[in-house]
Amino acid sequence: MDKATQREEAATTPAKPVRTALGVLAICFALSVLGRGLGESFSVFLLPISESFGWDRADVVSVYSLSALAGGLASPLIGRLFDYSGPRSVYSLGLLLFGGAFLFAANASHLWQIQFSVGISVGLGIALIGNVPNSILLGRWFGPKLPTAMAVVYSATGAGVLVLLPTSQVLIDHVGWRGTYQIFGTTALLLLLPLLILPWRLFSTGSPHVVKEAAADMADEGWTLSRAVRHHAFWALFWTFFFTAIGMYALTPQVVAYLIDAGFPPLQAATAWGFSGVVLLFGMLGVSWLDGIIGRRPSVLLSYAMSIFGIFLLWLLQWYPNIWVLTGFVVCFGSMIGSRGPLLTATAMKLFRGKRVGTIYGSISIGSGLGSAFGSWSGGLIHDVTHSYNPLLLYALIAVILGMIPFLVVPALRQ
Repeated sequence: MDKATQREEAATTPAKPVRTALGVLAICFALSVLGRGLGESFSVFLLPISESFGWDRADVVSVYSLSALAGGLASPLIGRLFDYSGPRSVYSLGLLLFGGAFLFAANASHLWQIQFSVGISVGLGIALIGNVPNSILLGRWFGPKLPTAMAVVYSATGAGVLVLLPTSQVLIDHVGWRGTYQIFGTTALLLLLPLLILPWRLFSTGSPHVVKEAAADMADEGWTLSRAVRHHAFWALFWTFFFTAIGMYALTPQVVAYLIDAGFPPLQAATAWGFSGVVLLFGMLGVSWLDGIIGRRPSVLLSYAMSIFGIFLLWLLQWYPNIWVLTGFVVCFGSMIGSRGPLLTATAMKLFRGKRVGTIYGSISIGSGLGSAFGSWSGGLIHDVTHSYNPLLLYALIAVILGMIPFLVVPALRQ
């Protein structure tokens, strides 16, 4: 091989892993936009489905709760499946579940059918194309830069909300909620083919530099799930995921309905909450950026403070339903939904790195699933019992404060 060829390879070879890493990031982002966007779109379907069948708020919100519960409980199994089968199988199964679930829901006539399809099946689909497999795959490409990469992927929730909430409302207005679910299901199945032909073997290998460093670290760690559950950091992360999810998801499924009750037109309410997707991107990246500047603990505590102020502004909208208070709520509360997720993910991947990190992180993520399920269900129940949003807002506030506590008392979460 001549010197010119060697120089050319030296110049081009480092660029290939970078381009591939960015491609993997783009795919994970797109899948998360689809998964989280379709999942969070249920807040727009809540009133139409409730009015169509005459169900109570708690009955309809139970669908959202089951979705979160199914995804959370399946997380360790998905992590294990990813460890052994790779991304192609996991992501393809997720899209297949999405397509079948929405087409089934379009013809539903009983509550259990909606719960099974839009609840359990969609929840599993979200988890299969969501944060657990994405964090494992991106960890192989970004290494120490994983918090930034995961911030981009977590922000997909906001992008999905921004695009799919207003879109869902427009489609519901024109073809009804059943027709909209038919469109969702067909689209998911059509996306399955291009997903299958992607070069997943290349994507699974990871960056040579990152994989080499990870292999050196794994030799000294040897974490297993049974060992991890005996470590206090495992339960501290679980606690934070659980209570923060309760606080966030006690409110998010009912935000659009809340804004409509406060006097905003349905499309304006859906669009305003959809714009939380824009600010969420800046919130995710901003908190991750602050992590490198002022440290993890101050960054996370600041994000909790903004969430708490956002809840206060949502309460204020009952008396002052104007665009300024609404904007403040969307910015403060919307930008912080999941903003702590990338930092928690990076902390877990660092503490429990090794061959079983997917299973361990998936097990920790059960806390988020349980919290989301319990928070959304109990939030709907509180509204039905009290016929008021004020107890619900207080409930969410207390849960968010409880979720913040581990960052005040657990040293492992400050690093």
